[in-house]
Amino acid sequence: MATAEPAAPAGARTPAAPVALRLAGVRKQFGDVTAVAGVDLDIRDGEFFSLLGPSGSGKTTLLRLVAGFERPTAGRIELAGRDVTALPPHRRDVHTVFQDYALFPHMNVEQNVAYALTVRGVRRAERLARAREALETVRLAGYGPRRPAQLSGGQRQRVALARALVDRPRVLLLDEPLGALDLKLRQRMQTELGEVQRTTGVTFLLVTHDQEEALTMSDRIAVVEGGRIEQVGTPAEVYERPATAFVAGFVGDTNLLRGPDALRLVGRPGTYSIRPERIRLAAPDGKPGPGEHSAPGRIADVVYAGAHTRVRIDLDGGGRITAVLRSGDRTPGGAGSEVLALWPDEAPYEVPDLTDY
Repeated sequence: MATAEPAAPAGARTPAAPVALRLAGVRKQFGDVTAVAGVDLDIRDGEFFSLLGPSGSGKTTLLRLVAGFERPTAGRIELAGRDVTALPPHRRDVHTVFQDYALFPHMNVEQNVAYALTVRGVRRAERLARAREALETVRLAGYGPRRPAQLSGGQRQRVALARALVDRPRVLLLDEPLGALDLKLRQRMQTELGEVQRTTGVTFLLVTHDQEEALTMSDRIAVVEGGRIEQVGTPAEVYERPATAFVAGFVGDTNLLRGPDALRLVGRPGTYSIRPERIRLAAPDGKPGPGEHSAPGRIADVVYAGAHTRVRIDLDGGGRITAVLRSGDRTPGGAGSEVLALWPDEAPYEVPDLTDY
């Protein structure tokens, strides 16, 4: 499994950027359970980085280790080159935004945002000025006098973000902060979070199980499973060139071809990923175009999902594949109809079959 990042991943801000956060051989045991199994990872200064994985993969434990809420069983954690492994949370230059906003209901928005500065004894004029600046950054200028109960869910989340940013941390940790929001609001907040990160230049470390969230917001992503990092790369690298069968199956949808199916459909042994959007469908008497491979089959079911339609096909030679058609593309028949599935010869991407998925 891949635990080291690529030397110079395409799309990263700059390979020469200094390291904001380094994990070196980090392990965490809870009794007999290994939650984090020897993670090595560098996150660059000013980067929007995501830890993506299913429930129980170890991504939240990694975040808690960085925040100082948990101590590693082994390994080292560095912030800007400083070893903080043994330091308590309040002595680390990080702040955390949780899914639960945890705003003080008896304080107004401005007081909530300025709270950390109040605790530190910052003068009133300075803390109010910085609180208002933070609120402007998250597009809540003028909301200072309101109470949290007078705000929408998205506005409360932005107040929590402003409160975390007001102290200008080295790294901002985001623990599935959009999980409680509805779909439309979550998508809007994804855009706004990205804009805030670019505006402030603060290093963001996001924990999420939502692939769309990670793909749309991140400079780079680490896919986590079983306490280990399966792959580190840009969103395009992780999606287009998955390092393992687990990554191919977890990040987006894919058709994994193994054994006899791979030999028959790809023409060579191995494990291959074909993304459903690379497959087009034609009438059973259709002909493949130049550089295309084809396989006849019968439609098992058709699922309309608005912007796209998912079509599952039982192939004549055995096995089942899924095609995703864009809205407006014609579906050649319904369930039970004969169909020809076609895909470009370069669509199958070989992945090491290191995990069962």
